[in-house]
Amino acid sequence: MTSSSDETSPAEPRPWPKGDGEEITYLLAAMRLAAGSDPVPGRVDADARAVFDLRLPGSITATPVDVVAAAGVRSGAEPQLHRFTTDELTVDVEMSISDGRLEVAGQVSPAPEPDAWVEVRTPHISKVRVPSPDGHFAATGLPPGWVSVVYHRPEQAPVATRWLRVRA
Repeated sequence: MTSSSDETSPAEPRPWPKGDGEEITYLLAAMRLAAGSDPVPGRVDADARAVFDLRLPGSITATPVDVVAAAGVRSGAEPQLHRFTTDELTVDVEMSISDGRLEVAGQVSPAPEPDAWVEVRTPHISKVRVPSPDGHFAATGLPPGWVSVVYHRPEQAPVATRWLRVRA
């Protein structure tokens, strides 16, 4: 059996079809119909685009570490204490729900640099706070749900916590 250089062997993947955006959109729609899957609901598409806008290119994601409750502290669902670290700093975040709204309090250590600021983010609203000289910050009145804290330092990459979910 002879093969020509124009043929693609069965083991090699076929290239993506060339064409304008409408052809590819049509192809994807046809594949979805053939597979019997429904189109993505508009709300899911809008939420995915909103989350994409929340990314922080170039930021450092702090690593979560376990926090042991202090002796004598009552256990329970509230408040939630989380600790995040990098090689250079620690961010402690305490979250609780009061009257159906999220309250976030925390501390950056070591003491913050001059002109540093903290951003407490949800998918719907962000609140900016200047930490106290010893690194404390707080934000209240946020909607329950997903929250992330970002420590912005002048001339350096911001440090962000992972997204945490707080339910009312």
